[in-house]
Amino acid sequence: MSASPATVIAVAALTGGVGLASALAASVFIALPEAARRLLVPRLVSFATGTLLGAALLGFLPEAIEAAGPGRSHALGAVVLGGLLLFFVLEKLVLWRHSHDDAYAEAPGGDGHRHAVGPMILWGDGLHNVVDGVVIAAAYLSHPGFGVATALAVFTHELPQEIGDIGILLHSGMGRLRALGLNLLVSVAAVLGGVAAAWALGTALAVLPYALAFAAASLLYVAVADLIPGLHRHAGLGRAVEQLVLILMGVAVIWLTQHPAGGAGGA
Repeated sequence: MSASPATVIAVAALTGGVGLASALAASVFIALPEAARRLLVPRLVSFATGTLLGAALLGFLPEAIEAAGPGRSHALGAVVLGGLLLFFVLEKLVLWRHSHDDAYAEAPGGDGHRHAVGPMILWGDGLHNVVDGVVIAAAYLSHPGFGVATALAVFTHELPQEIGDIGILLHSGMGRLRALGLNLLVSVAAVLGGVAAAWALGTALAVLPYALAFAAASLLYVAVADLIPGLHRHAGLGRAVEQLVLILMGVAVIWLTQHPAGGAGGA
């Protein structure tokens, strides 16, 4: 049975809201004084780490195991492993392309290649937003409250990325209004990914547990491979305690969003 129109509309609203909110918030954020940005971004990254870990380990994986049954736990583990390896390869390709373009940009006469980085960032961000849309759709089909919690987790890790992307676009020579407009337009890709996933997963519900496991891999990879290493660059006991508190706050927000009355969630 295919997903109902109400479900598709809800997924479109969630994915569109996340994309619009992160793009607009990044636009406002980048206008703040540099001192304020340096103060807020590391703390936002700590909080985002908690929301991603909470959504993946307290939401996606338990929901996937419950939907598939304990007898398929090994298959779900294989999907998570495959997802982690896939995101590793994709990020390697992106990093290789970044270093390739940067090398040309630094070479004599390499300005044209530096300007080419902007469109590449937009295409990469668009693909990433499609994946985010699929992640939100899979969560919502599992449980509407879990979909809301996942949308929040996606927003918290999208905001620092959106800020970085706008900075790269401006550095590539793009005007401020054009950079903000294109960044906002690319956010629509999350809606396309979410709506397509809602129809596809609603039609083939047997695939939903594996989609949830793959989504867990996506959030885990971002948290463990991209965000946590950056947190370790800030030394000192006080900063470590602050990071841990913010991570736990992120986990708590996801838990409370899924279980507003303190009870167990689930479909």
